[in-house]
Amino acid sequence: MTDALVGAGATAPIKILLAEDQGMMRGALALLLDLEEDMQVVAQVAEGNEIVPVALKIRPDVAVLDIELPGRSGLDAADELRTELPDCKVLIVTTFSRPGYLRRAMQVGARGFLSKDGPVDQLAASIRRVLDGESVVDPALAAAALSAGPSPLTAREREVLTAGQGGATVADIAVRLWLSESTVRNYLSSAIGKTGARNRTEAARFADERGWL
Repeated sequence: MTDALVGAGATAPIKILLAEDQGMMRGALALLLDLEEDMQVVAQVAEGNEIVPVALKIRPDVAVLDIELPGRSGLDAADELRTELPDCKVLIVTTFSRPGYLRRAMQVGARGFLSKDGPVDQLAASIRRVLDGESVVDPALAAAALSAGPSPLTAREREVLTAGQGGATVADIAVRLWLSESTVRNYLSSAIGKTGARNRTEAARFADERGWL
C-alpha cells in the first residue's frame, strides 16, 4: 500500500483487484468493499487468465480471487502473482471448502483463505490484516484441511489428471503437456493407484472433490 497523501492527513485507499466469474456476486462485493473508507476496487475480472495481466497493469495492493474461474484457476494465478508481483497480497475467497484447496493456496503464497458465506465486514477486515503481513484462514476450513491430510499426488500426476478431464485422450494429454504417451500412462496409473480409483475418470473426480487438482 502506498503512503502517498490524498488529502490532508489521509492516505491512499487500499487498491483491490477482484476476480469472480458470477456477475452479481462480483458487483455486490465490489459495491460493498467500495463503501469502506479505506478501500477501492480498482479492477474486476471474470476470467482467471485476466488476473495477472490486469494486476501487472494496475498493481493492486490486494487481489481477492475466487478459485474456480473460466480459463485459469485463481490458485494458478496466485502462483504467478507471487513471482510477477510479489508486493500484491492474495486473498482467496471461495464457496468450495475442499481441504486440498487451502493447502495449495498456502503453497502458492496466498495470505488468506475465506468462505464466501462470511460477512463482508469480515472480508474487509481480512484485507487489512493480510496487507499488514498477517495470514487469515477460516477456522472451519483450517480444521478440515488438517484432518484430511496432504495430497498424495505429485505435481505431474495432478497436471495429467487435470489435462485429461473432459474426455481428452492419452494422445491429447501427451501433446498438451509435451510428454510421451507412455509417460502419460505411467502418471495416470500412479494417480489411479494413489486415489484407489478404478480408472482415470474416477481418479480425477476423487482428486477434484478433495481439492487436489
